Amino acid sequence: MGHGPEARIGRPERYNDGVHAATNPDLSSKTAAPDRAYSLRQRLLLALISWAGFLAIRLIGPTLRFAISWEDGAPGSLEKRPVIYSFWHRCVFPAAYLWRNLNIRVMTSQSFDGEYIARIIQKFGFVPVRGSSSRGAVRALLGMRRDTEEGWTVAFTIDGPRGPRYVAKPGPVLLARSTGVPMSVFHMAVDHAWVLDTWDQFMVPKPFSRVLMRVATETRVPAEADDTQMECLHRELQAALDRVREFAEANVGKVGREFAIFHGNS
Repeated sequence: MGHGPEARIGRPERYNDGVHAATNPDLSSKTAAPDRAYSLRQRLLLALISWAGFLAIRLIGPTLRFAISWEDGAPGSLEKRPVIYSFWHRCVFPAAYLWRNLNIRVMTSQSFDGEYIARIIQKFGFVPVRGSSSRGAVRALLGMRRDTEEGWTVAFTIDGPRGPRYVAKPGPVLLARSTGVPMSVFHMAVDHAWVLDTWDQFMVPKPFSRVLMRVATETRVPAEADDTQMECLHRELQAALDRVREFAEANVGKVGREFAIFHGNS
């Protein structure tokens, strides 16, 4: 099993190790930045918010009625790995419960908001990888690369940490090219939720709500993809995210009828 950026685990020969130097960050030569320090007040707030968030998910999660719909060519199982997933920031609450205890690596922002989200999801068996498009991007991509090479599934909240909402960033495409691991995306629609007045319109499902997750077909990024191909694949990532969101939102009312309740994750 690999322990660094240069290790390889069963990767196809047609995928390479690097990222295009002209436009993309180098995922093999940067060193990690130090962790952010927090004041006493911030540490107390982090403890309070993270435990409140954990308890909310832990209490509401078991009441939710989940269903999963897979596109043709989608991974087909929550436990398949490695996969590079992307989803919108507003879906963190139901995703944290449905995907719990699978040791999925999730890129989380180095901001204060990102820190309490990291602490919450860690309590559900996720492994936070600190960094975002605005801070620590290369460090986080290095961490995600190491994890995929060791066979782990990773996930991006793709419009985080501060938006704009529903606009995908290119990180998953870069990672897919450098590792050979396939990309997929998903969206989780909730039929009854409290929607917070935040940039992402964060959803907190109401107890006993129905939740439909739609998962897109897998996409591979060739190692030799040039800038034009990368831009095209980034647009495909955005289109897939839009497509699964529209499907899930339009069909969440059919959970329990046309879409069977999912009981698979413990």
